Amino acid sequence: MADIDALFKKPTLPSTASSSAAGGSRKRKNGPHHDPVAAYKAAKFSNNSSPDRTARVEDAPDTDDYEGGASSSALPADFFDAPSGAAVDEPDEDEDGGRFFGGGVSEKQAEIFDFVDELEKEVKAPETIDVAWLRKKALGFEKKINKNAELRAKFDDEPQKFMESEEQLDTEIKSFSILSSHPSLYPEFIRLGTVTSLVRLLSHENTDIATDVVELLSELTDEDIEATPEQWSDFIDTLMSASLPELLTQNLTRLNETLESDRAGIYHTLSLFENLCSQPSIPDQLTSLLPWLLTRIQARESPVSQNKQYSAELLSILLQTSPTNRRSLISLNAIDTLLQLLFPYRKHDPPKHTDEAEFVENLFDVLTLLVDEPEGQQALVDAEGIELLLIMLKDGKMAKMRALRLIDHALTPSASSSSSSSSYASVIAVATRLVTAGGLKHLFTLFMRSTTPTSSRTTLEHLLSILSHLLRLLPSDSPERIRTLAKFVEKDYEKITRLLSVRKDYVRRLRKTEEEIDEIRRVMDEDTREEVEEEWVQRRLEGGGYVVAMLDQVLAWLWVEDKGARERVRSGLEGEGGVGVVRKTLEETISLMGDSDDDLDENQKDTKDMLETLISFL
Repeated sequence: MADIDALFKKPTLPSTASSSAAGGSRKRKNGPHHDPVAAYKAAKFSNNSSPDRTARVEDAPDTDDYEGGASSSALPADFFDAPSGAAVDEPDEDEDGGRFFGGGVSEKQAEIFDFVDELEKEVKAPETIDVAWLRKKALGFEKKINKNAELRAKFDDEPQKFMESEEQLDTEIKSFSILSSHPSLYPEFIRLGTVTSLVRLLSHENTDIATDVVELLSELTDEDIEATPEQWSDFIDTLMSASLPELLTQNLTRLNETLESDRAGIYHTLSLFENLCSQPSIPDQLTSLLPWLLTRIQARESPVSQNKQYSAELLSILLQTSPTNRRSLISLNAIDTLLQLLFPYRKHDPPKHTDEAEFVENLFDVLTLLVDEPEGQQALVDAEGIELLLIMLKDGKMAKMRALRLIDHALTPSASSSSSSSSYASVIAVATRLVTAGGLKHLFTLFMRSTTPTSSRTTLEHLLSILSHLLRLLPSDSPERIRTLAKFVEKDYEKITRLLSVRKDYVRRLRKTEEEIDEIRRVMDEDTREEVEEEWVQRRLEGGGYVVAMLDQVLAWLWVEDKGARERVRSGLEGEGGVGVVRKTLEETISLMGDSDDDLDENQKDTKDMLETLISFL
């Protein structure tokens, strides 16, 4: 095919017959006549040049006769292809049907222009995406589904006869993605039954079709879709009513991650499940997915793949708000599985900023959520998880602080437990094992080595919470309780001295925070103050209030338990207002729980009773 520049910049030499046929009113009259053949040859072989000489600007032929003042060096491939021995007529330029008669286009060029004109006529105006468009689209979609189903049933052993209908169906599925920009059409999309039809295609024999449906639904449920809460809720409810979770889970089992398309299908499936979890009631309905996720995170991979990491992340999401899912996963022996997966990281960290690092982080999150349940706490003890966590406290790097947080959660009585007695039995088992396994040494070493100005507030919060739980949970006169109290007394009460020192530092921080809050409160009207009161409470806790509360609970227990510790606490608080400041802190903690016991769970009620008992002794 000729160079497109040549077609528009340097007309080819037409024959006499074609020129006559193309005659018209656009004949070019200005400018002297130039023979294109002669001009082309002159440009290549002038008197002062040779065929292999490099062209220069001054060698270019005069181009005044060409519009735009430029010419192309490229001529059509058939420019000189006259039959062997045939003479080429040179028509007179003034003769009817001359070379430039009719605008200077050849028959071939005229065909090209006609073809471009036809294309321009076929260009349609952009479609209007509205209800009428959607209804037409939905009707065509249902027809394509039915046609594909009929051809598959008729030619089950001859794929070539239904592949075209499958391709059309695939294209039609993808075309619905435009709805992500038009969420106002979601109600009509639902009413037409198209959403249900899409979900049913998840069981299509062709996994590529199912994968395209998953990708589409993932896009339509993305958090960035600007749908109203009602539109969003109705759309999610329709998907759930069509048994979407079950079909998605079944589809996962037939995908092969060694294939790139199936690997992408699994990723989009996990993404869709995550989108569904934006509805608070949904996680409880996804319990059937848990076995697949637990199996997926155990796959041996090096390096850890994105899907493996995403599976661990989705597990964490499903457990956050669902005690049902937590108990279901525990029943699958998940505690032991997770401990085995974390075992390689007891002393060594995963590479930073990798899927493996995120994977390990998510494993700790999942395990921490599981030990919030009494069943998980007991399973942690039975699987010797306490011993592994203490190794991490001693030798771990990344794992150290995560192990500390996990121990804190394992010692916290469950708020979701229906039985207070079973909840306390499990945390007492954790507390007892922690002491017998030598945990006090690691905990107090961590507490004494940290320096107040640079220590992590979160680390200190977990340590104080753990010490408070031990004093609260360990049975009276038990060997484990006596060992714990002895740790505070040894070496001339150095741990109590340290507690008092930390308290002074955090009281100063708390006072500064309270001054900042008071300054803001003075310039606010009463209504505005009430609106931001909860924010101030949170700010106060983060500004040192929580640490002071935990410290004072520990000091109160020591005041009650040991006479020598009581004297050391008394002397340490002399300049701070005496033991009355500890009592005031405990009273403030109770006030934050609210006035009515009806709003408290069993753990909160027990905590309130414990604090009131301590106050009576103080």
